[in-house]
Amino acid sequence: MDIACGISKSLAKRVVVAKVDGQLWDVQRPLESSGSLELLDFESDEAKQVYWRSSAFILGEACEQHFGGYLCETGTQQDGFFYDIAMPETRTSGVSQTDFAPLEALANRAIQAKQPFERLVATKEDLLRMFAHNKYKTRLIDGQVSEGDSAVVYRCGSVIDISSGPNVPHTGSITAFAVLKNSASYFLGNSSNDSLQRVYGISFPDKKKLAEHQELLEAAARRDHRRIGREQELFFFNQLSPGSAFFLPHGARIYNTLISFIRGKYWEHGFEEVVTPNMFNTELWKQSGHWQKYQDVMFKLDVDKEQFALKPMNCPGHCLMFGLRDRSYRELPLRFADFGVLHRNEASGALSGLTRVRRFQQDDAHIFCMQSQVKSEIMGALNLLKEVYGVFGFTFKLKLSTRPENYIGEIGVWDRAEQQLQEALDEFGAVWELNPGDGAFYGPKIDITICDALGRDQQCATIQLDFQLPERFQLQFRAPGADDGEFQRPVIIHRAILGSVERMIAILTEHFAGKWPLWLSPRQVMVVPVTGAVYEYAERVRQQLHAAGFYVDVDVGADTLNKKIRNAELAQYNFICVVGAREKDEGSVNVRSRDDADTKAKGQTVSIDAFIGKLGALKNKQLLA
Repeated sequence: MDIACGISKSLAKRVVVAKVDGQLWDVQRPLESSGSLELLDFESDEAKQVYWRSSAFILGEACEQHFGGYLCETGTQQDGFFYDIAMPETRTSGVSQTDFAPLEALANRAIQAKQPFERLVATKEDLLRMFAHNKYKTRLIDGQVSEGDSAVVYRCGSVIDISSGPNVPHTGSITAFAVLKNSASYFLGNSSNDSLQRVYGISFPDKKKLAEHQELLEAAARRDHRRIGREQELFFFNQLSPGSAFFLPHGARIYNTLISFIRGKYWEHGFEEVVTPNMFNTELWKQSGHWQKYQDVMFKLDVDKEQFALKPMNCPGHCLMFGLRDRSYRELPLRFADFGVLHRNEASGALSGLTRVRRFQQDDAHIFCMQSQVKSEIMGALNLLKEVYGVFGFTFKLKLSTRPENYIGEIGVWDRAEQQLQEALDEFGAVWELNPGDGAFYGPKIDITICDALGRDQQCATIQLDFQLPERFQLQFRAPGADDGEFQRPVIIHRAILGSVERMIAILTEHFAGKWPLWLSPRQVMVVPVTGAVYEYAERVRQQLHAAGFYVDVDVGADTLNKKIRNAELAQYNFICVVGAREKDEGSVNVRSRDDADTKAKGQTVSIDAFIGKLGALKNKQLLA
């Protein structure tokens, strides 16, 4: 902090955290040796997380003072922070919106007090004594701190909590603070544990940013896919099958159109679609290594005295396909694509509309290739990603995550693979960042985040190299010039663009705010007859448009003409065709476009055939409007 003050007072006021030799460091903590120093303000993603981690302390103190009870787990998210609290037995109700204002008042009192964050190091024995009154903290300590070891804790006001830090200097560094929402949760995310109350908050270094964020949240609420899905009758959920969406006819139209869209891209890019079983003997998952990591989120069942499980991913099944017979290098790259149904037993408290479900499908693909083909296949995956996201109007960011400490395989293989990924990214031409040490243990990966209409980052696509599965399944191919029977291991590229189709529909619903582009729209045309005398003609128009492959309805209800037109506009039909006696005589329709304001007051009259031709051209172009 002294260094920041020496540079300028404004910098000292803005700085959130320091970075010493690449390690985050409390700005009040003395330097222990010479080295490189960075001073990060709130605009840095790392500083945001520090800022919100510190804000969570303030929220925890407010919750403890307001509710009593016991503080449990805390954490930061992409936008904000949360604290889990076990409510006291004397309180019969959970957290509600009426608690938000008192919590904010207590938080602001702590902020005004400028309570310092004090970094302490304590032994496990001392920690267990310190938190002996809180069974949740003692269980966390037992799970996180080994016998004889020490851990870092921070004290701020009345709250002491286990935290590796760093934190801001004092609570006065937090300028604008708000409680956002609440929900139920389970301790450690396990439904067999105690039920807790989770309180979410957000904070910023100035009130203008908080106001902007709250406006964004209001806009997001208007676009919430759950609300639009209900209003447009796209999908619903039922407790008889929690976490599994029921797609109604209009929702299924969107679902199937997305899959057909990706199938068309597969044809262009040389993918072969396969179909694999939904259920496998658990021996498969043990062989693949997924059992050790995923068994708790797999649906398991006994069949003929053996244990089976519904598949949570497709890759082991594709490995069985590749290993079915001897393979030659001439067959590579081999690109398997699979829309198979996947199941993951997500905690009930984590389920959230279409964004977190238990039953879903992915545009999942696995490319089996030689090491020399990695670069070209990655280029192909990136170009496919660009084509697909371009149709939706998404921009995206790329990060290359490289070898972690717990990697498997040979360093030379990793180095060559990472070099090929870097070359592919450079050749692709988009800006990308290096994310050192964050690759999967089985191979480096490219992390892709898209940016939606509200500027929110969403991760859907994945491109990952895998050196592990080919070893576990003993996959091999006859190498070039291998007359003596020499075989080599393929590399697997895991690749998805949409990711979960369910989650992508949620993102697209909010991205378009329910105003679906024509090619993806479940309601493309509404035919509105002026009087009962042309009902028969209106039905003929509907049949012609239906025969041409469009989703079309006709309104023969009792409402007035203007009311019918307004209803169709609110239902987000792309086109409204008004037909009267003149249109019947001419074999035409009077067309109003949802996305063309000039036609809303008075439509354009065209022949049915001309209109069908125009619709077909617009649909094939896959335009956004």
